[in-house]
Amino acid sequence: MRHTTAASLILGLVCLGVTACQKLLPPAPADNEILDGPIEGLTNEQRQIFLAGDIAFNDQIFTPETGLGPIFVATSCGTCHAGDGRGHPFTTLTRFGQTDSTGNMYANVGGPQLQNRANPGHTPESLPANVASAQFTPPANTGLGYLEAVSDATLIAMQDPTDSNGDGISGVVNWVIMPDFLTPDPNAVVLGGRYIGRFGRKAAAINLLHQTVNAYIQDMGITSDYQMQDLFHFNNGVFGTDGCADPEVSGSAVNNVVFYLQTLKAPIRRNTDNADVMAGEQLFSQINCSGCHTPTLQTGYSPIAPLSFTTFHPYTDLLVHDMGAGLDDGYTEGTAFTSEWRTPPLWGLGLSPNSQGNQYFLMHDGRAHSLDEAIRMHGGEATNSVNAYQVLTETERAQLITFLESL
Repeated sequence: MRHTTAASLILGLVCLGVTACQKLLPPAPADNEILDGPIEGLTNEQRQIFLAGDIAFNDQIFTPETGLGPIFVATSCGTCHAGDGRGHPFTTLTRFGQTDSTGNMYANVGGPQLQNRANPGHTPESLPANVASAQFTPPANTGLGYLEAVSDATLIAMQDPTDSNGDGISGVVNWVIMPDFLTPDPNAVVLGGRYIGRFGRKAAAINLLHQTVNAYIQDMGITSDYQMQDLFHFNNGVFGTDGCADPEVSGSAVNNVVFYLQTLKAPIRRNTDNADVMAGEQLFSQINCSGCHTPTLQTGYSPIAPLSFTTFHPYTDLLVHDMGAGLDDGYTEGTAFTSEWRTPPLWGLGLSPNSQGNQYFLMHDGRAHSLDEAIRMHGGEATNSVNAYQVLTETERAQLITFLESL
């Protein structure tokens, strides 16, 4: 009896402690307040691959002993994409190196990315003289699998190079050279030996494997089965060596990260029944922001079943558009002109401050510190929409921004 009473007392104290801790702990954030998490419908095996990719992306921090560098920008994937969100000025990349507006790279100057950090005993790169460059703030990662699964035919159908409908918008796809490590999709559209790019600020990455392999080598100096050569150091005039056997990550690790990026969920809308959000959504269409930031797209076939033939709402057309002289940095990639930029998806926009120090760093280089400022910086093909925005009433502009914050 005495033992029973003691056991009951201990159990009661444990329950009391758990209850007290639960009251002290903050509640878990709602799904629509975070960007992390897998898409629905994955198999158990796919969830295991997602988890492996999550760990490789967010938890693996490279050191000189594990292959970092010798020159690099960041020590992990998660460094640039905290919580799978947008980057910060500290993680903004410098891209450089083409000879003209057609995107031909200087092979002998270390382009297309500056590695501004280095391991002990090595020197970081500095920009070569008289070479065009641009700053690229890392974008958010979520929903990328849906964007990858949009067919080339859909993107080509959305082009309007001659502005045939007279709305001032003439977006086009960016045609890029496929690296040797990629296997061409049999359904891909090819023009002059080039393939359609859809990821990156200039839409210069064809798919998520292309983007991921580039990030490993260019951001962290990490070689893989797909890219075995260490980076070229412009100032030293040689390819770097770090004393670590190549490849520094396996092809399977890279593929896990690719699958993780493909199966991150799409951002979830918030406050959709709010009157100002609904009014702002109408204004978004009324002033033709939707002419580039296409609200709804449809995927084609994907080997990942939940991504196949699915309607989703990214607010992008994945095309490049002329954004005017104010956003022309003189640098480009692929066939995009120097003033042309890929339409960034707007989904998840309102969650950007979560990964940007509770503030906004918008546009391709983070130069805009508010949504209003970002809108006003648009030029070129967006001029008509900006002019229409500026003549809205103060209340209407606030409603439009409230809508954008709900995405």
